Amino acid sequence: MRTLFYLTSALVVMGLAFWAYQENYQTQSALKRSAALKRELGELRETLAVLEAEWAYLNRPARLAELAEINFDSLGLLPLRPEQFGAVEQVAYPRPEIDVTDPIEIAGRLHPGEEFP
Repeated sequence: MRTLFYLTSALVVMGLAFWAYQENYQTQSALKRSAALKRELGELRETLAVLEAEWAYLNRPARLAELAEINFDSLGLLPLRPEQFGAVEQVAYPRPEIDVTDPIEIAGRLHPGEEFP
C-alpha cells in the first residue's frame, strides 16, 4: 500500500512539475509578446507625434495663404477676412426635443385659498 502511495505521490509531483514548467514558459512567452507590443506602441506614438508636427507645419496660415495666392488662377480661392467669421451667439443650435409620452394630469389647487386658472 505504501508503494502505491509513493508511486502516486511521485507521479503527482512529476505532473505538477511538468505543469509548472509549461506555465513558466507560457508566462515568459506572454511577457515577451507584451514587451514587443509596448515597444511597437511606443514607436507608433512617436510616428504619430512626428506626423502631427508635420501636419501643423504644413497647415501654417501664412503658408496656406501663400499657396492660395499662388494657385488663385486654378483654384479661385480668396484670402480670408475677419468679417467672414461669425460669433458663437449667431450659431442656431437645434432645440432638444421634449418627449412627453406619459403626461401627468394635475388636478387641485396650488396653494390653499388659490384657484387653478
